[in-house]
Amino acid sequence: MIRFERAHQHLAIGIAILAGFVDAIGFVESSGFFVSFMTGNSTRLAVGLAQWQGAAAVAGGIIMVFVTGVIAGSLVAARAGPRRLPAILALVALLLLLALGLRAVLPGWPPVICLALAMGVVNAALPGQDGAVVGVTYMTGTLVQMGHKIANALRGAGDGRWLAHLWLWAALVAGAVAGARAVLWSALSAYALAALIAAALAARAAMVVRAG
Repeated sequence: MIRFERAHQHLAIGIAILAGFVDAIGFVESSGFFVSFMTGNSTRLAVGLAQWQGAAAVAGGIIMVFVTGVIAGSLVAARAGPRRLPAILALVALLLLLALGLRAVLPGWPPVICLALAMGVVNAALPGQDGAVVGVTYMTGTLVQMGHKIANALRGAGDGRWLAHLWLWAALVAGAVAGARAVLWSALSAYALAALIAAALAARAAMVVRAG
């Protein structure tokens, strides 16, 4: 996060807001499963297997769809080259529009699966300096980094820049709060707003790329 230029930091925060927003929609719509937080689904998979419950199959299916999204996003990013960020975000916006359409005619699992696919794709948006992607739909690593850097700041040594990590975590939480409120008020409106957020991020990313 802190290695990004300021414009890309802002986009990362925007993507985290989107991820929290969409994950909250998926959580409410699926009665307790996640569409961007695969650690939670992995635990549900394990507990379901231990208890011989159908939740294991559901969690496992969502994980497979998410990984498929990551693969698809990575292939699109490789083809898009320097325009990977707007290309990935535009694809995410299209998938969220598809989820909206599915929710209107086939409420239930089809739109939730589409949300998970979109959240897999979005994880290919931001490349790190070593070429690995930077995940912005899960926060365990972000909180660990923040903790380490707070410790560095307290002892006055090493990299103590922890505020960027706090902002990223707070962005996801704020997005999740907004997503939960939106889907409880109107599911279709929540899906539409998620697609609009993704489209706005894609437009902003295109401007950043053009600016060089």
